[in-house]
Amino acid sequence: MSVSTRPYIDPVEGLIARAKATAAPLLLPSAADEWRAWHERTLIQVREMIGPYPDPVPLNVEVVERHDEGSYIREKILYDSEAFATVPAWLLTPKDIAAGEKRPAILCAHGHGRGKDDPAGILPPQDDPNYAQQKERQSGVNYAQQLAEHGYVCLAPDWRGFGERQGPREWRRDSRDGCNALYLGYGYLGFQLLALDIWDGMRGIDLLQGLPNVDPDRIGMIGLSFGGTMTTYLTALDERVRCADIVCYLSTIWDAIGHRGRGNTCGSQFARGLLTFGDIAAVAGLIAPRPCLVEAGELDDCFVKDDALRCYADVERIYAAAGAGDRLDLDLHPGGHAFSGAKAFDWFAKWL
Repeated sequence: MSVSTRPYIDPVEGLIARAKATAAPLLLPSAADEWRAWHERTLIQVREMIGPYPDPVPLNVEVVERHDEGSYIREKILYDSEAFATVPAWLLTPKDIAAGEKRPAILCAHGHGRGKDDPAGILPPQDDPNYAQQKERQSGVNYAQQLAEHGYVCLAPDWRGFGERQGPREWRRDSRDGCNALYLGYGYLGFQLLALDIWDGMRGIDLLQGLPNVDPDRIGMIGLSFGGTMTTYLTALDERVRCADIVCYLSTIWDAIGHRGRGNTCGSQFARGLLTFGDIAAVAGLIAPRPCLVEAGELDDCFVKDDALRCYADVERIYAAAGAGDRLDLDLHPGGHAFSGAKAFDWFAKWL
């Protein structure tokens, strides 16, 4: 029996080859007049790529739990983002807010993991088999808790497929990623999962802006990993987010689809058609001229340093063209796939 020499029996090899042959070059602006045209064109392309959002409905906010955490109050709330979705979220409110005072607020996006409990700093019971592991990773994921302790009102929602929104095990099954199953399910109805999560986050901003102790003009956002995806896209598409911290996500699609043989992407982070006009740097660049901090870990084995720095260099070029080079910064920390905080607290204090 002869062995075939045809190169594309392996579909991944064919995928990468097609991408190299047909993907659009990443055309970046280099001057202010180019940046304005680039921004307008790219924003339209990203909006078209993301696809439709659901129709809004009244938020119908309900408080279902309340916990005194010393310097802040942690409340579990429910809000309706659309007619067919209710979002559970942790709302963290500092106790020292004076009567009539309005504080800045930060939307805190979780990554793959335990949903909203991670940024809120909630550990499982000590007899849980995952307790030791969660406690060890705590400081790298509990940014909502840390920011609340620094005086910010923080909202940490569950994205679709995580936390209380996981869905039944029969839907997820151990053999497939729940993100992918949800992506396909919503696809039958004409929606992208990323768009629906972005919508849930936008409605979370509506909620924050309606709180009596929040300054509606001082809203920030932060997120790790998939939370960084959410921070990148939502901040790019919603100018109400005045300042962002993208943690361990900035990267290229080229690394995602090749990623040393294991395809570093999922249905929650997938944006259909992105390589036909740009890359992740183009989306992150839409945040300019608003302030954006980027965190990357020297030892990150998920969104690896060298690829993150390649993407950051492209975003840096966009910020320079926008005349906003001083509003972009990098925290290249010595750790792994985790929140650093070495620059984050000063960054939000400066810009919010």
